[in-house]
Amino acid sequence: MDELKVFTGNAYPALAKSVCDYLGIPLGEVDVFEFSNENIFVRILENVRQRDVFVIQPICSPVNKSLIELLIMLDAFRRASAGRITAVIPYYGYGRTDKKDQPRVPITARLIADLITTAGANRLLTMDLHAPQIQGFFTIPVDELTTLSILNQYFKEKALDNLVVVATDIG
Repeated sequence: MDELKVFTGNAYPALAKSVCDYLGIPLGEVDVFEFSNENIFVRILENVRQRDVFVIQPICSPVNKSLIELLIMLDAFRRASAGRITAVIPYYGYGRTDKKDQPRVPITARLIADLITTAGANRLLTMDLHAPQIQGFFTIPVDELTTLSILNQYFKEKALDNLVVVATDIG
């Protein structure tokens, strides 16, 4: 596992730490901080040349800050000659803007896909995308994990009689 390195930004470092603990590897060392003018700065503190790098960063609240951190980290790893860069995005912010459902609106989920690819990701690992077509927005491989079977098993074990599942929309 010497070739495998896992890094994280500030969105959910506990998740990255848990992954590293499970794998029995140290969390990669990187400084990700914000200047007083709110510009984000990233400094990789170890050699990643030709390494298999995983960047764990959900695009969650604060969404824009988490996204920019991710993009800057991806760019830093690309410029540091990482062998392969996998963006691990458990929550894909802007995922609900996956289609043009009214005039003069963007398809922001596609824009985010383009930005992630341009920044340097070679692969995306995500969970439960809002809509299947988001995978097609990427020009890199996308692995989407689903929690449906886990939730199904949980509800069966609980044997809930009056279970109601609510979704925000039909996406």
